[in-house]
Amino acid sequence: MSIYTPPADWFKAPTGGERLWVGLAVLWCIVMTIAMPYWYLYGKQNSTGEGYRVEPGAFAERVGRFVETNQVGEEAGIPIVEPAPGGDAYLMARMWAFYPIIQLRQGQTYRLHISSMDLQHGFSLQPLNMNFQILPGYDHVLTLTPTSSGQFSIVCNEYCGIGHHMMTGRILVVE
Repeated sequence: MSIYTPPADWFKAPTGGERLWVGLAVLWCIVMTIAMPYWYLYGKQNSTGEGYRVEPGAFAERVGRFVETNQVGEEAGIPIVEPAPGGDAYLMARMWAFYPIIQLRQGQTYRLHISSMDLQHGFSLQPLNMNFQILPGYDHVLTLTPTSSGQFSIVCNEYCGIGHHMMTGRILVVE
Protein backbone atom coordinates (compact mmCIF):
# COMPACT_ATOMS: atom_id res chain seq x y z
CA MET A 1 0.00 0.00 0.00
CA SER A 2 1.33 3.39 -0.99
CA ILE A 3 1.59 6.46 1.18
CA TYR A 4 0.44 8.63 -1.71
CA THR A 5 -2.57 8.07 -3.93
CA PRO A 6 -1.56 7.75 -7.60
CA PRO A 7 -2.95 10.30 -10.08
CA ALA A 8 -6.37 9.43 -11.50
CA ASP A 9 -5.01 8.96 -15.05
CA TRP A 10 -1.98 6.74 -14.13
CA PHE A 11 -3.07 3.68 -16.15
CA LYS A 12 -2.43 3.77 -19.89
CA ALA A 13 -3.83 0.87 -21.95
CA PRO A 14 -1.21 -0.99 -24.04
CA THR A 15 -0.86 0.17 -27.63
CA GLY A 16 1.01 -0.91 -30.75
CA GLY A 17 3.83 -3.42 -30.20
CA GLU A 18 3.11 -3.73 -26.50
CA ARG A 19 -0.44 -4.83 -27.26
CA LEU A 20 0.88 -7.46 -29.71
CA TRP A 21 3.26 -8.95 -27.12
CA VAL A 22 0.58 -9.06 -24.41
CA GLY A 23 -1.71 -10.85 -26.90
CA LEU A 24 1.02 -13.37 -27.80
CA ALA A 25 1.68 -14.06 -24.10
CA VAL A 26 -2.01 -14.68 -23.43
CA LEU A 27 -2.24 -16.95 -26.51
CA TRP A 28 0.82 -18.93 -25.33
CA CYS A 29 -0.79 -19.36 -21.88
CA ILE A 30 -3.90 -20.81 -23.54
CA VAL A 31 -1.81 -23.19 -25.70
CA MET A 32 0.16 -24.45 -22.68
CA THR A 33 -3.00 -24.83 -20.60
CA ILE A 34 -4.33 -27.21 -23.26
CA ALA A 35 -1.00 -28.95 -23.97
CA MET A 36 -0.09 -29.89 -20.40
CA PRO A 37 -3.16 -32.07 -19.68
CA TYR A 38 -2.88 -33.57 -23.19
CA TRP A 39 0.75 -34.65 -22.64
CA TYR A 40 -0.10 -35.92 -19.17
CA LEU A 41 -2.83 -38.20 -20.55
CA TYR A 42 -1.42 -39.15 -23.97
CA GLY A 43 2.29 -38.28 -23.89
CA LYS A 44 3.57 -41.74 -22.85
CA GLN A 45 6.29 -40.17 -20.72
CA ASN A 46 4.64 -40.90 -17.39
CA SER A 47 5.56 -43.84 -15.22
CA THR A 48 3.10 -46.65 -14.63
CA GLY A 49 2.72 -45.30 -11.14
CA GLU A 50 3.61 -48.67 -9.67
CA GLY A 51 5.38 -48.32 -6.35
CA TYR A 52 5.59 -50.17 -3.06
CA ARG A 53 6.78 -49.48 0.48
CA VAL A 54 9.99 -51.35 1.23
CA GLU A 55 12.59 -51.31 3.97
CA PRO A 56 15.96 -50.23 2.55
CA GLY A 57 17.66 -53.28 4.07
CA ALA A 58 15.13 -55.65 2.48
CA PHE A 59 15.61 -53.97 -0.90
CA ALA A 60 19.41 -54.27 -0.56
CA GLU A 61 18.96 -58.01 0.08
CA ARG A 62 16.85 -58.32 -3.11
CA VAL A 63 19.55 -56.52 -5.07
CA GLY A 64 22.19 -58.85 -3.60
CA ARG A 65 20.20 -61.97 -4.62
CA PHE A 66 19.59 -60.47 -8.07
CA VAL A 67 23.33 -59.89 -8.56
CA GLU A 68 24.27 -63.38 -7.30
CA THR A 69 21.87 -65.17 -9.65
CA ASN A 70 22.20 -63.01 -12.79
CA GLN A 71 25.79 -61.70 -12.96
CA VAL A 72 27.30 -61.98 -16.46
CA GLY A 73 30.44 -59.89 -16.00
CA GLU A 74 32.18 -57.18 -14.08
CA GLU A 75 33.59 -53.78 -14.87
CA ALA A 76 35.82 -51.84 -12.45
CA GLY A 77 34.55 -53.96 -9.57
CA ILE A 78 30.88 -53.33 -10.38
CA PRO A 79 28.90 -56.40 -11.47
CA ILE A 80 27.15 -56.43 -14.86
CA VAL A 81 23.82 -58.16 -14.39
CA GLU A 82 21.39 -59.45 -17.04
CA PRO A 83 17.87 -60.46 -15.96
CA ALA A 84 15.84 -63.01 -17.88
CA PRO A 85 13.72 -61.46 -20.68
CA GLY A 86 10.39 -60.44 -19.19
CA GLY A 87 11.88 -60.58 -15.70
CA ASP A 88 12.62 -58.17 -12.92
CA ALA A 89 15.81 -56.10 -12.66
CA TYR A 90 16.91 -54.29 -9.50
CA LEU A 91 18.84 -51.02 -9.32
CA MET A 92 19.98 -49.55 -6.03
CA ALA A 93 20.88 -45.89 -5.52
CA ARG A 94 23.15 -44.90 -2.66
CA MET A 95 25.65 -42.16 -2.00
CA TRP A 96 27.29 -41.83 -4.61
CA ALA A 97 26.63 -44.68 -7.01
CA PHE A 98 24.02 -46.72 -8.81
CA TYR A 99 24.49 -50.48 -8.32
CA PRO A 100 24.75 -52.74 -10.38
CA ILE A 101 25.26 -52.17 -14.12
CA ILE A 102 22.13 -53.54 -15.85
CA GLN A 103 22.33 -55.34 -19.21
CA LEU A 104 19.06 -55.74 -21.15
CA ARG A 105 18.10 -57.32 -24.49
CA GLN A 106 16.71 -55.09 -27.23
CA GLY A 107 12.98 -55.66 -27.85
CA GLN A 108 12.38 -57.49 -24.55
CA THR A 109 10.24 -56.07 -21.75
CA TYR A 110 11.57 -55.78 -18.20
CA ARG A 111 10.36 -54.47 -14.86
CA LEU A 112 13.06 -52.26 -13.36
CA HIS A 113 12.80 -51.86 -9.57
CA ILE A 114 14.58 -48.77 -8.22
CA SER A 115 15.05 -47.65 -4.63
CA SER A 116 17.41 -45.54 -2.54
CA MET A 117 19.30 -46.80 0.48
CA ASP A 118 19.97 -43.46 2.17
CA LEU A 119 18.34 -40.27 0.87
CA GLN A 120 16.51 -38.79 -2.09
CA HIS A 121 18.24 -39.31 -5.45
CA GLY A 122 17.27 -38.62 -9.04
CA PHE A 123 17.16 -41.14 -11.89
CA SER A 124 17.82 -39.53 -15.26
CA LEU A 125 18.32 -41.97 -18.14
CA GLN A 126 20.32 -40.27 -20.89
CA PRO A 127 19.94 -39.56 -23.79
CA LEU A 128 16.25 -40.50 -23.37
CA ASN A 129 15.51 -37.72 -20.88
CA MET A 130 13.63 -40.11 -18.60
CA ASN A 131 13.48 -38.57 -15.10
CA PHE A 132 12.23 -39.95 -11.77
CA GLN A 133 12.73 -39.27 -8.10
CA ILE A 134 14.09 -42.17 -6.05
CA LEU A 135 13.14 -42.15 -2.40
CA PRO A 136 14.30 -44.39 0.44
CA GLY A 137 11.55 -46.70 1.61
CA TYR A 138 9.86 -46.95 -1.81
CA ASP A 139 10.33 -49.51 -4.58
CA HIS A 140 9.46 -47.64 -7.77
CA VAL A 141 8.81 -50.01 -10.70
CA LEU A 142 9.36 -48.95 -14.32
CA THR A 143 8.35 -51.14 -17.23
CA LEU A 144 10.97 -50.86 -19.97
CA THR A 145 11.18 -52.24 -23.50
CA PRO A 146 14.50 -51.12 -25.04
CA THR A 147 14.06 -50.25 -28.73
CA SER A 148 17.70 -49.55 -29.58
CA SER A 149 20.97 -51.07 -28.50
CA GLY A 150 23.81 -49.16 -26.92
CA GLN A 151 25.03 -47.76 -23.65
CA PHE A 152 22.69 -45.49 -21.67
CA SER A 153 23.95 -43.37 -18.80
CA ILE A 154 22.11 -42.94 -15.53
CA VAL A 155 22.72 -39.60 -13.84
CA CYS A 156 21.56 -38.48 -10.40
CA ASN A 157 19.73 -35.21 -10.96
CA GLU A 158 18.89 -34.53 -7.31
CA TYR A 159 21.69 -33.04 -5.20
CA CYS A 160 22.75 -35.76 -2.75
CA GLY A 161 25.91 -34.46 -1.17
CA ILE A 162 29.55 -33.79 -1.87
CA GLY A 163 29.99 -36.72 -4.30
CA HIS A 164 26.83 -35.94 -6.28
CA HIS A 165 28.76 -34.96 -9.42
CA MET A 166 30.20 -38.50 -9.62
CA MET A 167 26.91 -40.38 -9.11
CA THR A 168 26.40 -42.16 -12.40
CA GLY A 169 25.39 -45.63 -13.53
CA ARG A 170 24.73 -47.48 -16.76
CA ILE A 171 22.21 -49.60 -18.59
CA LEU A 172 23.62 -51.63 -21.46
CA VAL A 173 21.25 -52.78 -24.22
CA VAL A 174 22.45 -55.61 -26.46
CA GLU A 175 20.83 -57.17 -29.53
